[in-house]
Amino acid sequence: MRHAAPIRLAVVLSHPTQYYSPWFRWLHTRTALDLRVFYLWNFGVSAQADPQFKTVFAWDVDLLSGYASEFVPNVARSPGAESFWGFNNPGLPARLEAWSPDALLLFGYKWLTHLRTIFWARRHGIPVVFRGDSHFLGRPNPGWRRRLPLRLLFRSFAAVTYVGAANRAYFEELGVPAQRLFFAPHAVDGTLFDPSALSHRAAAAALRAQLGLDRTTRVVLFAGKLVPAKQPRELLEAFLGVDAASRRAAATKRGEDTASTFIPFSALIFVGDGEEKMALQEAARAAPPGLVHFLPFANQSEMPARYLLADIFALPSRGLYETWGLAVNEAMHMGVPCLVSDRVGCQQDLVTDGETGWVFRAEDPAMLATKLKVALAMVADDGSREKLRAAVLERISGYTYTQTTAGLLAAIGSLGLQMP
Repeated sequence: MRHAAPIRLAVVLSHPTQYYSPWFRWLHTRTALDLRVFYLWNFGVSAQADPQFKTVFAWDVDLLSGYASEFVPNVARSPGAESFWGFNNPGLPARLEAWSPDALLLFGYKWLTHLRTIFWARRHGIPVVFRGDSHFLGRPNPGWRRRLPLRLLFRSFAAVTYVGAANRAYFEELGVPAQRLFFAPHAVDGTLFDPSALSHRAAAAALRAQLGLDRTTRVVLFAGKLVPAKQPRELLEAFLGVDAASRRAAATKRGEDTASTFIPFSALIFVGDGEEKMALQEAARAAPPGLVHFLPFANQSEMPARYLLADIFALPSRGLYETWGLAVNEAMHMGVPCLVSDRVGCQQDLVTDGETGWVFRAEDPAMLATKLKVALAMVADDGSREKLRAAVLERISGYTYTQTTAGLLAAIGSLGLQMP
């Protein structure tokens, strides 16, 4: 069926995010889609408490301009993704019907409003393109009691966009046929994460001076929620162990006392807040001065400068919820190789061991320490560091809004709705 007018695409998303809002602007300005986003919650736009970051904040980047959107009232007692009832927007079907979309892009399925939306679309003959990023990494595939309803659910979608290899394997395991799968990778705003921006470089230089870091000091960066599932404590222990061994080796070579004062070979910087922060700070007190640093939660516009401090970005998560790890995309846009566990959803796509970063088994702290030692040795060598940087920038060039948009348009094209 050929449309004389642009295809009207309704997007149903939990709340405005720093990752998707720039993409929606991209879609509005660079495609013929008539796009309207229906948000189910205002988190991130108004200042609210994040229970894991242990802070109150609103994102400091523009989340709402440049594309059409509206907030649908959420009557949930406790809005959010923590429970099935956290998104309860009874007015959404009427809003969708009034706008009369040709197709619907749906993010997620585990909440009341999402299921209500799926049933509404089915009743009205509106094709649904589904977007999710789940995977089975680190856990067994579900038994038939859970597999059967998921297979039935996914069968109802006209098309499915997948973000990477582990996500595709998840959909395939649950019976989504290949002809309904379209690669639309996770991506971040490349205009913000631009390593050549002079403002980012100046801010990074100021931070390095503030922290007292020598220009030759190699920096390992952790940025995110300081919670057990992300293993910040294991990262700290691995780093301190590697550093102590390096100090002993250097002192032996020079015939000096290991307790002598000198500029550290490397430093570990934690950016963020969370329940683990006090324990991390206590453990770090025993480390030599200048070795471990803590910076508070950084808003989105502040993150490029923090990545520019780093020679290595670490995301050592063992939690099963690390469905992708968009911080890896951000770091790689800034030319930084990444150290990740094999449970991080983006690993198979973005982090190739020894090429664009390093990979360790999530439940193996000894392997984390070994890979960290290898990583620090590689970035200490100018030639290896530049080779890593070039490989990182080449890899991440395939994970931008251009590729994400191409995947979405291919999915919409499969519906029989053609662009004018």
